Amino acid sequence: MTNITIRQLRYFDSLARHGHFGHAAEACAVSQPALSVQIRELEETLGSTLFERMPRRVRLTTLGREFLKRTQEILRAVDELGDLARAAKGQWIGQLRIGVIPTIAPYLLPTIVERLNQSFAGVDIRVRETMTSTLIKELTEGRIDTAILALPISEPSLTEVPLFDENFVLIRPDADRNKPVPDRDMLQEMQLLLLEEGHCFRDQALSFCNIQPNQPRETLDGSSLSTLVQMVGAGLGVTLVPEMAIPVETGAAAVSVARFSEPQPSRTVGMLWRKTSPLAHQYHRIAEIVRNADEARRTSFKAAI
Repeated sequence: MTNITIRQLRYFDSLARHGHFGHAAEACAVSQPALSVQIRELEETLGSTLFERMPRRVRLTTLGREFLKRTQEILRAVDELGDLARAAKGQWIGQLRIGVIPTIAPYLLPTIVERLNQSFAGVDIRVRETMTSTLIKELTEGRIDTAILALPISEPSLTEVPLFDENFVLIRPDADRNKPVPDRDMLQEMQLLLLEEGHCFRDQALSFCNIQPNQPRETLDGSSLSTLVQMVGAGLGVTLVPEMAIPVETGAAAVSVARFSEPQPSRTVGMLWRKTSPLAHQYHRIAEIVRNADEARRTSFKAAI
């Protein structure tokens, strides 16, 4: 057992996640034969098979599933040793892996990255844009350092820091600009365009409209807010978007923006990181940078209208 290396554990973790030697090798930036050799040597050291080989993919064996749990714990601990060294120096050195949900990333991320580069000289920022459930999984497994998304998450192993609240607005065809703004009951009777299942913003929109997620609906779903706004401009229905999306998404579509009466639908945007990370102080600094970036965005938006 003393011959097991961290490299082998990282390759094993990658292969378990991707289920494919080629994809795992690509993720690890090594050749497929090199990864295959390390996996074979790991299995020989253990005296047991970790993967069931199939023609186009691999699947964890029973032992492999148990071994993966311990492997991820070890890799998280190893990563946190690096975090501990960075925390002792009082500055960020190396990579900063940030996860962001798609309904925030296009609108706030450029400003955030610019300010992070100004505050942490030499930081290597890596951005991961995906849905909330994936970000939570990757954060708890140590594959990203922090995530910016909608709260609450209520995961005991993670620290949640609220950053700001943001209202949702109604996007409707430009021809409806002067019509009364519908309330949530009226929206139930309209062709409400939503993001695909899995997006937390979809669930928030359904909640505001008092529509059950599993309630049968004849509607069209979109993969992005940009697609939804263009669909509205084509006369296919109405949709909700967060305020931060207005300047980017509505300029090139024949749509109008309407605000709901109080209480307006909204979300709380916040940051998450692992409670075990020794970089809590630095993450609080990053949270303040994100908060200030949103304040600058709001000021710029108000000045433009």
